Amino acid sequence: MTAKPDPDDVDVFLVMHDTFDLGQVTGEARLVFDHPAAQAHFGASIFWLRQLAALPNEEAAVRGWQLKRDGTRRGVVEITEA
Repeated sequence: MTAKPDPDDVDVFLVMHDTFDLGQVTGEARLVFDHPAAQAHFGASIFWLRQLAALPNEEAAVRGWQLKRDGTRRGVVEITEA
């Protein structure tokens, strides 16, 4: 949540399965996993990691990412695969 009426940015934090193979991602979808390209193409800051790298666990990694430099927290909406 932000107090800005038009925040003009979106931050996305993706936690991928450990078996995720970036080499298999092609086309426009590949831009999602390239931070500068995603910012330029989608207007979003996209950060990602595999579950194995979410230390000490996935929930703690998301909580850590959610904390901003000023000590406030980013709003988080969880979306899971069907």
